[in-house]
Amino acid sequence: MAQTEFKSLTLRGRGKVRDIYDIGDRLLIVATDRISAFDVVMPNPIPDKGKVLSQLSRFWFDLTAEIVPNHIISTHVKGFPKPWSSCRHIRPK
Repeated sequence: MAQTEFKSLTLRGRGKVRDIYDIGDRLLIVATDRISAFDVVMPNPIPDKGKVLSQLSRFWFDLTAEIVPNHIISTHVKGFPKPWSSCRHIRPK
């Protein structure tokens, strides 16, 4: 997915590879398949790059959680705060 479009959520911004949504007192950060090099977003996304990037981030955040706190709530939709935990449009297919 090169770009997200969650019409029920407020888009805060799009970075080079992440889309950020306002969900009240928290942010939903979505890693996309976009790729950038030298501050340029390339025209062709890499399939599943966002999924892999999220898995790598989750691994390191879990590994270092005892050393330093981090911002992760969940990488699984069911672990999201309500009402977003029941949103069908952000569940993996």
